[in-house]
Amino acid sequence: MTAHPGAVLFDMDGTLVDTEPLWYAAEYDVMVALGGTWDEQDQAACLGGPVHRTVAYMADRLTDPMPADELGDLLMTTMERHIAAADLQWLPGARDLVLQVRELGLPTALVSASWRRIIAAVEAKVIATVGDVFDVVVAGDEVAATKPHPEPYLTAAAVLGRPAGDCLALEDSPTGLASAIAAGCRVVAVGAPAAGPGTGVATVPDLAGHSVATLWALAQAAIRQPGPSPSAPRTRRQ
Repeated sequence: MTAHPGAVLFDMDGTLVDTEPLWYAAEYDVMVALGGTWDEQDQAACLGGPVHRTVAYMADRLTDPMPADELGDLLMTTMERHIAAADLQWLPGARDLVLQVRELGLPTALVSASWRRIIAAVEAKVIATVGDVFDVVVAGDEVAATKPHPEPYLTAAAVLGRPAGDCLALEDSPTGLASAIAAGCRVVAVGAPAAGPGTGVATVPDLAGHSVATLWALAQAAIRQPGPSPSAPRTRRQ
């Protein structure tokens, strides 16, 4: 086993930062402004999925439907406003790990199903505090198929010039895990989606106290015990 991966591929929402409360606030504001309603059950129905699915769900609940592209743009604009006003913080251990990856000189990618404008807003608010640390950014609206399809992770690995099997992917939801697994990455599940033994995925409660080397060792150990993909309840949006 090598001590470090060939590259580290980070999910953003729920892995590096917790944006879910902001998504709820943005969705609520948009629906109320359009004469609809939104509650925690609606949010739960959209968790763990890409933005286009949330937009479609919202459109179905409106008495006076809005075209999907207009509704999506309104949601993005509202979300950008919430991000700008929020005291958004790194999740435990995330900042230290990102800095360590950069110090080691490992190729890095940010692989998110969030649209590019949301990634830019989060970068400006939080990620930019550690400088320009990602060699590649793969956004959900810039690929033909977003998570759970493997394309986002395959794209990141290809641009970095690394085989997917040499890449460590850090994810927090079954949708993202499915994408990374299908791409052939070595995967660590962070937080709620506990994969469990025999799934080929290592699990940690958060990134606090972990180094690139320990996470890589966990991921390699897990892959040697292959099994079905994780099927934990959906958690955060990807």
